[in-house]
Amino acid sequence: MGVDFQSFMEGMTTALQPMNLLWVLIGGFLGTVVGMLPGLGPATAVAVLIPITFGMDPTSALVLMAAIYYGAMYGGSRSSILINTPGDGSAIAATFDGYPMSQKGEAGKALTISAIASLIGGTIAIIGFILLAKPLASFALNFGPAEYFLLFVFTLSAIVSLSRGNMVKGFISMSIGLLLSTIGIDLQTGVHRFTFDVPQLSEGIDFLVVIIGIYAVGEVLYNLINIDQIKKQKSKVGKKGISKEDWNQTKWPMLRQGPVGFLIGVLPGAGGSIASMLSYTTEQQISKHPGKFGKGAIEGLAAPESSNNAASVGSFIPLLTMGIPGSGTTAVILGALIMLGLQPGPLLFENNPETVWTLVNSMFIGNLFLVLINILLIGVLVKILDTPPKILYPLILVLAFIGTYTLSYSIIDFYILVIFGVIGVLMKLLKFPIAPLILAVIVGSDMEQNFRKSIVSFDNVFNVLVASPITITLVIMTILSICYPFLIGWIQKRKNKNA
Repeated sequence: MGVDFQSFMEGMTTALQPMNLLWVLIGGFLGTVVGMLPGLGPATAVAVLIPITFGMDPTSALVLMAAIYYGAMYGGSRSSILINTPGDGSAIAATFDGYPMSQKGEAGKALTISAIASLIGGTIAIIGFILLAKPLASFALNFGPAEYFLLFVFTLSAIVSLSRGNMVKGFISMSIGLLLSTIGIDLQTGVHRFTFDVPQLSEGIDFLVVIIGIYAVGEVLYNLINIDQIKKQKSKVGKKGISKEDWNQTKWPMLRQGPVGFLIGVLPGAGGSIASMLSYTTEQQISKHPGKFGKGAIEGLAAPESSNNAASVGSFIPLLTMGIPGSGTTAVILGALIMLGLQPGPLLFENNPETVWTLVNSMFIGNLFLVLINILLIGVLVKILDTPPKILYPLILVLAFIGTYTLSYSIIDFYILVIFGVIGVLMKLLKFPIAPLILAVIVGSDMEQNFRKSIVSFDNVFNVLVASPITITLVIMTILSICYPFLIGWIQKRKNKNA
């Protein structure tokens, strides 16, 4: 896509209009707040605020909804870092090293690097959007069921290989997640699977309930075991500035994983969860000190934060160029835009170039606003850590139950929430990695459907594996991700033996 410089400048002028700047600020702030609340992700925030957009100019409405979306990417990591409770699936990877940093008294630093990484990832993605929107949209069309199935397989293999030294437990955790994703009505046959005659289970278990149960409820129950020690650990907040050494450790992970998140975001249905998980596992595998990951490594927080924000920007490419929503949030935005009389698709860049370029420019402005807002709010946010556990934990539980209830307004979800809270405690006590289970629950259903479609199209599994250059590449990457931990372990043993 050649960049129309005149339309780009007109978009900049429109984005800088006071009213649009106000919508960017409001949307970004609301997105940040909603992103912090368990279960109330960006899709919910956009859906709730759709009535506000009625009567608005379509361009301003798109600017507002986009600001809520990428604002929630910033907000989701706040609660991940401070209380080990992801706002949504995209923020899960922030718990791996962000929460340990808070426990070590580095909450201020963690929140700062998270905001900076989100800005860098978002900026990289915006540049990619400007230069590559049309070509990447065409490339995404090459992804059929076989490609998507193998993409999900590669993602799961990468997250299991993350459980270095515990790969068997990681595989068991992933398998449990895949089993959970099969609960409900089979989309192809209409057969009820594992519902045990409970009507509320016919639609399956919402992955957000699993996330909130295992992380929020599970974390509270686990911490109550040593409540006095937890209080002492959380009494230190630390500085919110980052040192030159911190910057040197994180600049390359942020710059490397921003493009990865952007490319994953372009693929319809992939989303920020896969982008952040892949970025985290990639950085751990290429790190000179992989043992630091999971114990408060600052680069382990910076990489997924850069990636998931870039993915939120990338997801607008299939929406605007093909009318295909790249995530749950962009699906809501698509419905809102159609109601406002704006039809996303191939002709949007020709018929409404000012709308597209206003959006692109507003994203850059919004990311600048958000990094300032999030850094200025650090002093307020870290006070959460000074809250006595006997007050903080009940508040977390209240937010968890409210967030769960707003998902489907079903009481049965409360029972499911508690069950997964107990499962979360048991997994922590038995040292089972949680991330493979969560990711498997998120992608399991899509993975199954794409596998079955692939088998119908290509007759057997081997033909699926060699269906296209993309599938062959993904198969090779999957094999490498599985073999990598064993190879590294063998090399280290040889070095130790020689030493």
